[in-house]
Amino acid sequence: MRALVVVGGDGMVHLGFNAVATTNTPLGVVPAGTGNDFARMLGLDPRVPEIAVERIARALGTAPRAVDAALVSGAFGSRYVAGVFSAGFDAVVNKRANAMSWPRGAQRYNLALLRELFAFKPRRYTLRIDRGAEERLEAMLVSVANAQFIGGGMRIVPQASITDGLLDLVVIAPLGKLRFLGIFPSVFSGKHITHPAVRIEQVRSITLQAADTRGFGDGEAVGVLPVEITAAPGVVKLLF
Repeated sequence: MRALVVVGGDGMVHLGFNAVATTNTPLGVVPAGTGNDFARMLGLDPRVPEIAVERIARALGTAPRAVDAALVSGAFGSRYVAGVFSAGFDAVVNKRANAMSWPRGAQRYNLALLRELFAFKPRRYTLRIDRGAEERLEAMLVSVANAQFIGGGMRIVPQASITDGLLDLVVIAPLGKLRFLGIFPSVFSGKHITHPAVRIEQVRSITLQAADTRGFGDGEAVGVLPVEITAAPGVVKLLF
């Protein structure tokens, strides 16, 4: 069996998903990057890459697993996202973290978050879920998740699944800076989902608009809003 194996972080997973989606070529992932959020969801540790290699080798002898992606479309074209599409405070932090060379892992994202927090203001969004009525709102953060993790280990949607054929919309309503910092640590355990400012809703598609806002997928710049994000069930064959 011929396969594509990517070695790196979420950016490499993003490239791999876009290379093999809708084809018969399976994808293997060996974590060796900064965030490794998709690999983390698979239970892979970048400190022990040989385990990922062993799993890929075993999977080559069996049928690969079909997993979902999020298809993001806009003026830039279309891109598949393996993990999370970000279009708010999380995207601004992502951009800052990408420009930093130190520290590594989640600490880079945390430092970028602190640097951006006190300058960030909530944005006005227009959402259309599953081609229903338009909804206008202000939010600190709007993300659409196919997988559980973001930012080097933050469990943004604990219940997210890459095999359920659905996406998870995450909206955090405007909060004061100190209140936001108060709930932030709970994102790593997933306990933030009980906070009244946090909304999580399963969707099949969503149209997302906001002025002067660039979206990021798997930590990579995807394009400027507006975008339509659609669940793409089973489009990638994963060796795991």
